[in-house]
Amino acid sequence: MKRIYVFDCPMDVATIDETVDYISDRMDRDKFTQHVVVNVAKIVNMQGDDYLSESVKNCDIINIDGMGVVWAARLLGYDIPERVAGIDLFHNLLARAAQRHIPIFLLGAERGVIERTAQVVANRYPGLDIAGFHHGYFWQEEERVVELISKSGAKMLFVAISSPLKENFINKWRDKLGVTFVMGVGGSFDVVAGRVSRAPQWMQRMGLEWVFRVLQEPRRMWKRYLVTNSRFALMLLDAWRRRPANAER
Repeated sequence: MKRIYVFDCPMDVATIDETVDYISDRMDRDKFTQHVVVNVAKIVNMQGDDYLSESVKNCDIINIDGMGVVWAARLLGYDIPERVAGIDLFHNLLARAAQRHIPIFLLGAERGVIERTAQVVANRYPGLDIAGFHHGYFWQEEERVVELISKSGAKMLFVAISSPLKENFINKWRDKLGVTFVMGVGGSFDVVAGRVSRAPQWMQRMGLEWVFRVLQEPRRMWKRYLVTNSRFALMLLDAWRRRPANAER
């Protein structure tokens, strides 16, 4: 898997199928794997958050999620085959886990959402072994939750908590989770449980998922995306100006 660096952020160039196969291979060799996806907001926030930056850079696989990052990397001369959306990878890995009888643990979201998510994925992927699940509001008892995960027998852990909390939680406890693979999946449980809708395919292809999210939660999202998207545009303009002529990637 080829690794590139954009805005001092490492990223792995791969398709979703290549990523699933790579993760499976590492798990077959019992090699611990910490996974993360990066998008525009995360890259911008990494510039001023050393803890988040460290948590991302410590990951073994760093997929490019946001189309804004895909386009930016391509503009800077990198050959990016496709976007690897976190929620799509999540579903692909669940299918692989069900096929290979790999126990999983689901962590995050509200109590009702996580319970519904467990029901939905169990029905969608027959044979899926859900070793346990827990809601995402546990910050006064982190050690207890880590112990719960470790004793569950799960080999794959999916963490649906907002950034940077999930990245920092995973990085902090990675050696005590007792799993072979761990991945942050952001708001995926809300989508799986039917609490929020995912943007239509045409909006995903055009990199407009952020617009769809703003329309669903305008008070919470508009400022976040206005600030991060504007900063990212300026970062990209500066990087493009500095890019060496005829740079080979």
